[in-house]
Amino acid sequence: MSDSLVTPATVAGEAFFWLPRHRSSVPSARALLGNFLSEVPNGATLAADGTLVLSELVTNAVVHARVPRGRRIAVRFEVICDHLRIEVHDASNERPVIRRFGGADDVSGRGLCLVETLSVEWGCQPRPEGIGKIVWALVGPKGGAR
Repeated sequence: MSDSLVTPATVAGEAFFWLPRHRSSVPSARALLGNFLSEVPNGATLAADGTLVLSELVTNAVVHARVPRGRRIAVRFEVICDHLRIEVHDASNERPVIRRFGGADDVSGRGLCLVETLSVEWGCQPRPEGIGKIVWALVGPKGGAR
């Protein structure tokens, strides 16, 4: 990852990164989460589900957010009481919708179902500092709400 792709801001127990709104940001975000969790006590217990949830949320921000060219996305990680809070910020006000009736041959449309399954809880809220939204998920060491 080059410095031109990522603008970090970290404090103990949390991290915040700006990324380009591009497909290359999905693996970059996964690597950032891996680095973050390697510094957190028991971070390994959150890595598998956290990585999948993060991948889906960043992919949605990159693919589905209808925003002007050049807008970036942000990811934020925080560990709270042995749970990982993942946030993905984008400049679109359109709220995510779970599609429940995808066909067996569909190659997309299942991401939020996966987020819902692997997360203890998840949601969406407006960005307090301006345009867009935050889609967040809380991942626990014992898996999601299943």
